[in-house]
Amino acid sequence: MSQTYKMVKEFKMKYPFTITWWRLKAHSKLVDKYLNPDEKILYVFAGQNDNSHSSILNTAVLALTNERIIIAQDRLIIGYKLSSVTPDLYNDVSVNSGLLWGVVKIDTVKEIIYFSNLSKKSLPEIQNNISRYMSEAKKRFIKKEDSN
Repeated sequence: MSQTYKMVKEFKMKYPFTITWWRLKAHSKLVDKYLNPDEKILYVFAGQNDNSHSSILNTAVLALTNERIIIAQDRLIIGYKLSSVTPDLYNDVSVNSGLLWGVVKIDTVKEIIYFSNLSKKSLPEIQNNISRYMSEAKKRFIKKEDSN
């Protein structure tokens, strides 16, 4: 069992009301496949990769690594979708809580990433991890840029 899948399962056990029905193991394998040799996963969660509370078939895994954010979605029949966001593109993160579930919105220079149907109880943990991660990654990126 891959490290990514173990972390996703821990997230699901901790927050069982998060809607993630489909292919968590396949999504996790996709993250593992695209990790660089020295890249390490820091935090992982799963949810619906869109902004619709009615969506239950768009499950994906989001991994924070020491180098970037990876969003992986292995499709049921053919192919997969993988996105990677590097520290120079980070803007901010926001959280919206509804009656039953919440949405995390990650704003980047090129796109806005939504993860919906997340357990309301998971939102503080996700927001704290992403905010801390973005802040630290930006600092490292700016230091690296200044030294050049």
